[in-house]
Amino acid sequence: MNKPVAHAAERRPTDWKSPAMQKRIRRRYAAERRFRVLGASAVILSATFLAFLLFTMVAQGWRGFTVTELALPIDLKADGLKVERGQLATPAADLALAGAGLEDVVQNAAVRAFGPEGGDYLAPSAWVTVREAIKRDPAMLEQRTVLHVPAATGIDQALAGNGDAATDAAVARLQKQGAIRRGFNWTFLHESDSTDPVAVGIWGALKGSLLTMAITFLIAFPVGVLSAIYLEEYAPKNRWTDLIEVSINNLAAVPSIIFGLLGLAVFLGTWEIGGRVYGPMLPRSAALVGGVTLALMIMPVIVIASRNAIKGVPPSIRDAALGIGASPIQVVFHHVLPLAMPGILTGTIIGMARALGETAPLLLIGMRAFIVTPPQGITDPATVLPVQIFLWSDEVSRGFVEKTSAAILVLLAVLLAMNGLAIYLRNKFETRW
Repeated sequence: MNKPVAHAAERRPTDWKSPAMQKRIRRRYAAERRFRVLGASAVILSATFLAFLLFTMVAQGWRGFTVTELALPIDLKADGLKVERGQLATPAADLALAGAGLEDVVQNAAVRAFGPEGGDYLAPSAWVTVREAIKRDPAMLEQRTVLHVPAATGIDQALAGNGDAATDAAVARLQKQGAIRRGFNWTFLHESDSTDPVAVGIWGALKGSLLTMAITFLIAFPVGVLSAIYLEEYAPKNRWTDLIEVSINNLAAVPSIIFGLLGLAVFLGTWEIGGRVYGPMLPRSAALVGGVTLALMIMPVIVIASRNAIKGVPPSIRDAALGIGASPIQVVFHHVLPLAMPGILTGTIIGMARALGETAPLLLIGMRAFIVTPPQGITDPATVLPVQIFLWSDEVSRGFVEKTSAAILVLLAVLLAMNGLAIYLRNKFETRW
């Protein structure tokens, strides 16, 4: 009886010290080193681009949080401002001061203090600063005082080294008089849009973004999670659920401007039923319509992420819960959902971050309006930070360049704060196996 032929590896043990084998090992180690170098290079390159972006934004945007002010000596009584103290206690105080010629008084004070062209050194909103100071301290009506009022955009840019010869000479004279200073721009944090870059603020757009994101979250998160639970835990597996899954996956890849068209047609369009024309379902340019539109946009992302997170929960958890007498709904909400919550929150972070930076769908539904008053509710006209940045970037005045970069920094800060909160919640619910 013949013995079976042994394999080559059984007949001849591998010679690890042979030149051929050592060459193969060296090639393998060299390939591993190249892969590690390429990976480290990719990380360093990404970090470099990120650092360059942040440095550029901070370098261009920090001046947006500051304002150039001029020390303006003003004597309201001598200049003939005819306003009584009692008028300042009424709701019409602003109209009373404007009707008394406060703007002309401020211009005349600038001419006396800085020369014939002194009126051009002040921002158009300088008299508003004086008006607010008078309302805070009515004693100014009867005494001479010095107020720091915002300087014109040309003076501000010349102080930054971007002015012409005449403006540079004016700044030099003001510095010699000690009449110019740079301070923190509180107006930028509590005002809204304006045609004057000195008077613009970010609060109106920031409040609009917060209201819009609140509506988006309150609609997209519960609907998306409940849809994922039904599709993963209760829905029968047939061609209809397969069609729904394919549709959700396709909706997640639809360009955002398509959802803007959807919101424009459904929520802001008019309908004719029975010969009668019905108006828009939701108010135009409001945070409500913006939030609903963005909720439709990010809902597929939340559904997909939530389904994957629910699917990742081990089946033994469900079997154990059913084995001790838990009902199917108790299994889902007491055991499966808490374990899947970290993955669900990850998908929500991605969706909300996408919604926070969207511009195209909001432009289509009218949230690019010139908003000078912060919205008081979800139905008031509003705009959002990305749209405000877009509008300021299209302005001609150089003063808006700094405001645009400063608004980008505010947007990044809001995004980091929102992501930080979501990461904290995700880590809190995360289970260590």
